[in-house]
Amino acid sequence: IPNTKFLKGKLKLDEQGFIITDKFSRTSLKGVYAAGDCQDPVFKQAVTSAGTGCMAALEAEKYVESL
Repeated sequence: IPNTKFLKGKLKLDEQGFIITDKFSRTSLKGVYAAGDCQDPVFKQAVTSAGTGCMAALEAEKYVESL
């Protein structure tokens, strides 16, 4: 069970509580990215977390640069 209850009403979550993201790790709130166990209901592994964490960081960097 993902530890995302504190995000309910702030970000879109699925029925199980995982954060819904697009293929670029973007959430439903502009400028907010999610990665790893809180958004991956299938794999939930450290390697997945590291990989999607890198994706989210790169996308967040692009977003900040565009401001």
